[in-house]
Amino acid sequence: MKKEAILYEKLDGVLNCHVCNRSCVISNGKTGFCGMRQNDNGTMYSLNYASASSVAVDPIEKKPLFHFYPGSLSFSMGSIGCNFRCPYCQNWSISQADLEEIGTRDIPPEEAIKMAKDNNCQSISWTYNEPTMWFEYTYDSAKLAHKNDLKTVYVTNGYMSSESLDLIAPHLDAANVDLKGMSDKFYRELCQARLEPVLENIQAMHDKGIHLEITNLVIPGYNDSEEDLQSLVKFMADVDVNIPLHLTRFYPHYKMNQVPPTPVGTLEKAHEMAREAGIKYVYVGNVPGSDGENTKCPDCGELLIHREGFSVESNNLKKNKECPSCGAKIEIKL
Repeated sequence: MKKEAILYEKLDGVLNCHVCNRSCVISNGKTGFCGMRQNDNGTMYSLNYASASSVAVDPIEKKPLFHFYPGSLSFSMGSIGCNFRCPYCQNWSISQADLEEIGTRDIPPEEAIKMAKDNNCQSISWTYNEPTMWFEYTYDSAKLAHKNDLKTVYVTNGYMSSESLDLIAPHLDAANVDLKGMSDKFYRELCQARLEPVLENIQAMHDKGIHLEITNLVIPGYNDSEEDLQSLVKFMADVDVNIPLHLTRFYPHYKMNQVPPTPVGTLEKAHEMAREAGIKYVYVGNVPGSDGENTKCPDCGELLIHREGFSVESNNLKKNKECPSCGAKIEIKL
């Protein structure tokens, strides 16, 4: 669905998009890097407003969000397009696609909210592709979601502009930011982007009171050096030691089939480094048979939430969010 965009500026014969940190300058008849914003005779249009490529009822743990209403359901929606070009993207078939290539379904905000409520979801998540690529839709939907007592979630690469973040923040309850690496070289060569705006947005989200969790996909030979991991945990600790960190195992995919899976030992080392840096909640994902996705008390090690896959098998936390064993206060939304 085509709709006039917001957050753009008219320059001399071109349009300057302000939705993400690319700040694309778009000539008449052309689209920006994401392919979803077009200059049509001096007016910018979002080409995918309400155009959903993917819809599912997911456990909130799948985002992953482990400290945001664990065990609840989230109505999850994706569209098409991305402002990154990651060669290992799990959802490349929609993130790197054109609208003409993919069948989509128009789901207006009102219908999305109704579908979420009908499916007993506690939240609505924009995920699968970068949510700022259909910013106008997610913004309209987020405002409507709050009016209907639904929580709102972004699963994002964190490359939105400060203008976008300022606009969506009052209507956004939680975000999982995929912090892909800790060097600008990694971002430039693998994502065709820059690191610093992502770090700035993580800090800004935290400052704005958005519930925040960080995912780092650890890729052998690319972002798994001791220097990379130390930079990651230091940054996280400097922002807030209570922010959950998800360290995720890489598997060969898309254009990076030649890269081997992450050694479990690397993830264990990163986990240890994070805990030594003072980060209280560190998870290890994509390792079948591991207990790395359980929530434990950071003070005494008591098992608080037991997970199997994306399912919560048991939750031993009291409503006062205290460890039943030692009484430590746990940073979590229940």
